[in-house]
Parts: sequence; structure tokens; C-alpha cells
Amino acid sequence: MKIAVAADHGGFELRKIVIDILQKENYDVVDLGNHVYEAEDDYTDYANKLAVAVSNGEAERGVLICGSGVGACVTANKTKGIRASVCHDTYSAHQGVEHDDMNVLCLGARIIGVETAKELINAFLHAQFINEGKYKRRLDKLKELDK
Repeated sequence: MKIAVAADHGGFELRKIVIDILQKENYDVVDLGNHVYEAEDDYTDYANKLAVAVSNGEAERGVLICGSGVGACVTANKTKGIRASVCHDTYSAHQGVEHDDMNVLCLGARIIGVETAKELINAFLHAQFINEGKYKRRLDKLKELDK
């Protein structure tokens, strides 16, 4: 699976760790930066870059990191086809994929530590959308909203 990863200054250090975690698990990682720490960079730039990459099929899923995860999440959800959520518990990380076909996991580097990030990423990437019944119906309605 190809996974895009991006972060602003708030997630800069955790981004490097996340990339190492994913590469050790043999995921194909698309590193969208920030590649140089810039204290005044804007989460919107990196969130948009990642959202467009996932939306265009350059990556199947994305992991987006900022200080709280919130700003990056809000930005990512502005892109057609993106279903991003901040998750700081494993239930939400897998349930968001299973029930809502979430394709971008947003993390707050100032909220969680490395071990929690590992567990969240594992839950997110091993989950599969339940493409039937109410879940399919709801996803179809979300896709209509994209139009």
C-alpha cells in the first residue's frame, strides 16, 4: 500500500518517526514534507498537498500531522474525495475506515506520543471499509456531497 505522509512544523519530528515506522512495515511511503524545519510554515500547505495526492490516487491513504491534528484535518477535508479525521484512540482509527472509508489519518504531535502514533497507524492501515448495507449507503451519500 502506498501511504502519503506530511506535516507542518508542529508535526515535523513525528513525521520522520512515522516514515520510519511505515518503511519498516514495507509500506511504499510518499514523503510530502516538510523536509526542513520552518517554525512559521502553514499546516494548510502540507495538508492540501497530501489531500490532493490521496484524491488523485498517488497514494491510497495518508497520515497527516500537525500540532493538534485539527487544522490539518479541516484543510484535508476541503479536497474532493477526502475523508480525514483526527484520531487519538485506536477504536476511532479503525472504525473510521471500516464505517466511513476514512482515507486520511490526522495526528496531533503535541497530543500523542510515538507509541500511541504507532498503534493508531497500525489500526488505521489494517482496517478495511465494510462495503455493504448502511456503510455503503452512507458512503454513497458522502460522495454525492462531494459533487
